Amino acid sequence: MIRFVFSRFVYMVLTMAAVSVIAFILIQLPPGDFADSYANKRQQAGAPITTEELDNMRHQLGLDQPWHIQYGSWVSNMVLRGDMGYSWEWRRPVADVIGDRLPLTLALAFSTLFLMYLIAIPIGIYSAVRQYSATDHLFSTAGYVGLATPNFLLALILMYLGQKWFGQSVGGLFSPEYQDAPWSWGRVGNLIEHLWVPVIVLGTAGTAYLIRTVRASTLDELDKMYVMAARAGGLSPMRLLLKYPVRMALNPIVATLGWRLTYVISGAPIVGVVMSLPDTGPLFLHSLLNQDMYLAGGMVLIYCAFTIIGTFISDLLLILIDPRIRMQGN
Repeated sequence: MIRFVFSRFVYMVLTMAAVSVIAFILIQLPPGDFADSYANKRQQAGAPITTEELDNMRHQLGLDQPWHIQYGSWVSNMVLRGDMGYSWEWRRPVADVIGDRLPLTLALAFSTLFLMYLIAIPIGIYSAVRQYSATDHLFSTAGYVGLATPNFLLALILMYLGQKWFGQSVGGLFSPEYQDAPWSWGRVGNLIEHLWVPVIVLGTAGTAYLIRTVRASTLDELDKMYVMAARAGGLSPMRLLLKYPVRMALNPIVATLGWRLTYVISGAPIVGVVMSLPDTGPLFLHSLLNQDMYLAGGMVLIYCAFTIIGTFISDLLLILIDPRIRMQGN
């Protein structure tokens, strides 16, 4: 186990390093930089800046240096001092800008993941046990519709229904009176009242996919010889189902936990823009549009960290629930 954890830790560090280089290069690929973006805004506002002022700005921000020097400075500050850089657009440290929105993003992501697995696992198992029944066809049809419906369209529909049926404005995550209020039980309750729409929007396609995955995995296990032998030995159907096929069918579900978390978070920008959510989705999109490279790079690293940590947790859970993997590890 110690050897496994150490090898995974090395893998995490190397992956983060590779992602940081790739992300930094991709962010700098579009023509121009933050200084050009700032100059365009000043031009549109009727207060243009001179070429000399633009060059001075690039020099002050370090944008006139080669990309590898900018990257080295960014990474060294992050590793040695925990400094993720400075957001030129927000005029604040990147860590502070992200930290303001990260808790709400995590609350939304984990709420969505919890409901996805809570709904998908029992429905997928039931559909496998009742294969080709009317209920199975109903769940399959609903799953295909969920997979085919765009997130932004579903968000607009649910916002309209929430306003029409409940008289509730579900745009954003808080009512106006709780928007900038300190945390309290009232603010938590208000968050829960507004959380149901983004959770449904972000979780619909993932839930539909997981239902199909659980169904297929369970059907595959039910057709194996050990299940037939246990059934012939007189084991009750429910005990047989829970003791053998379900445990084995959960392996691919647990294995997808890491990228499912990233899938939920990466799907948030479009939903966040449509619903005006104060999470990291619109922040990431805003940083890319304004070429705020340190903020955009910090966001990419955080998304990558979620994926790697989620995958690591998935591997640990697989070791715990599947003795075959433990034996292979030994």
